[in-house]
Amino acid sequence: MIVTNCLLSFLGGLMQSSSRARAGMGLLGLSSLITGLDFTIVYVALPDIQRELTFTDRQVQWVVSAYALVFGGFLLLFGRLSDLLGRRRVFQLGMALFLVASLAGAAATGPAVLLAARGVQGLGAAALFPSTLALVTSTFPPGRRRSRAMTIWAASGASGLSLGALLGGVLAEISWRGVFLVNVPLTAIALAGAPALFSRDTAPTRRGGFDVMGACTGTAAAVLLVLSITEASEPDASWAWVLACTATTLALALLFFRTEATNSNPLLPLALFSHRSLRGALLLITLYAISLQSVPYVLTIHLRDGLGMTALEAGLAFLLPTGAIAAGNITGERLMLRFGIRVVLVTGLVTGAAGTGLMAAAIDARYPALAPGILLAGLGMGLVFPAMFAAATTGIPPAHAGIASATASTALQIGTAVGLAIITWILHAGDQNLVAALAAISGIAVAAILPVILVSHPTQTGGTPDDAPVQSSSLAGDGDPMPARGSAPLN
Repeated sequence: MIVTNCLLSFLGGLMQSSSRARAGMGLLGLSSLITGLDFTIVYVALPDIQRELTFTDRQVQWVVSAYALVFGGFLLLFGRLSDLLGRRRVFQLGMALFLVASLAGAAATGPAVLLAARGVQGLGAAALFPSTLALVTSTFPPGRRRSRAMTIWAASGASGLSLGALLGGVLAEISWRGVFLVNVPLTAIALAGAPALFSRDTAPTRRGGFDVMGACTGTAAAVLLVLSITEASEPDASWAWVLACTATTLALALLFFRTEATNSNPLLPLALFSHRSLRGALLLITLYAISLQSVPYVLTIHLRDGLGMTALEAGLAFLLPTGAIAAGNITGERLMLRFGIRVVLVTGLVTGAAGTGLMAAAIDARYPALAPGILLAGLGMGLVFPAMFAAATTGIPPAHAGIASATASTALQIGTAVGLAIITWILHAGDQNLVAALAAISGIAVAAILPVILVSHPTQTGGTPDDAPVQSSSLAGDGDPMPARGSAPLN
């Protein structure tokens, strides 16, 4: 109830004190927060869920993995659908799926129902993530406006990862079912606000048909890839099954790219990869997800198992990284406008790597000794998150904003799955496993600096000043969507 009242006041204040465009941006930020929140909100509650619903040690990991599996697997499909059917339609579909799945998860009486609910939540997240990012990039022109909008969107999503652990700890003290019920008012607000704040989508385009083969092979390949990685992370994994999944994934991926190269209306236009900044951003996003995106998971395990904190204590301990991420997001916006994306990315990665290194050095101490490392790691995450997505979407024609956003989002989710697999394997490897896990995170974060050289400087090359007219808009009252000048079709 407190969260609901705060959000209502927040959105109401936006409507009264600012333009409808800013209110819409607040709603897009809320949807980004939901997708990040639901990735980590179950972490602290897992012991209670396992005990009450009689999950085995092998099964309980899937409360996290089921969400990531479906989320990562269906991003490309929903990214393309958001371009073809309309971003508002896909946004509302994602919110509706989240609402239904959250109610089902809260009412679950056994593992099967809960895992199914988490899968449907992942499906909702796969619809929300590319549609909201596409709404941001197609609404605000390059320059200060887009930088600010991207910061709000990224701050909401990145902070949602830490806020999820905080909120999960608080709610788990009452009942683990609260980690699902909290989504009900959030999604209700979003569903109620979308028709008023976002322009009505144009009629769905059917020109050229839909790439059914690409949709099937691409989605299946992504799902099987995440499944292979997740299965490989388990201590008693069947390596024959992992190898079979990996081989099938490779075959499906080859078929997918062959289909996209020959289809006149592909799910993923391969010409997207002609953008050097997108190529660099995809590699960067993957390495970021493998490394710094895993910090909340490692920290949660250490707080609960290593330091023996209760769910509430562990949740409250996440106030520090949550605040640090928010500070990094805000600072990153200003730094991007002044120094460019590359400087922000390098600064954030170095800061995050230094933070995880400090955490590893103080792993045997109590929480106050860990605080400096946690602070730096959170600050680094906050700096990198909006900058890397800004790099991925710079120079992409509005007609393909959804699929470009989905491609970047897929890299994030697959990288996260790889990171969790690596961390899980290290944690089961033997003594000093937490130190080794944090050291691996730090090293990979440093390696992520290499692809930064491919990233362009949109605010310094062709950026749009703050007072320039918006060239495309999806917010109600701001004009009909229209392509940006100079955009060339990709296919």
